[in-house]
Amino acid sequence: MAITNKVRECRFFANEMTQQTLAEAVGVTRQTIMAIEKNKYNPSLEVAFKIAKLFNKSVEEVFAYFPDD
Repeated sequence: MAITNKVRECRFFANEMTQQTLAEAVGVTRQTIMAIEKNKYNPSLEVAFKIAKLFNKSVEEVFAYFPDD
């Protein structure tokens, strides 16, 4: 299973929002945001929804799921 994301891209288009600003806005640490962006950590559904909402996008626009077949 692979989950990818466009969090870094969303931050860039949001006036180059910092990882720290995003982390504070969604209630996680900057290290968590770093891990999410590097696809080393999958956020909880709650965090994924908060991130998407912050950027006025759907969860599917920010995160993509590719199941192993």
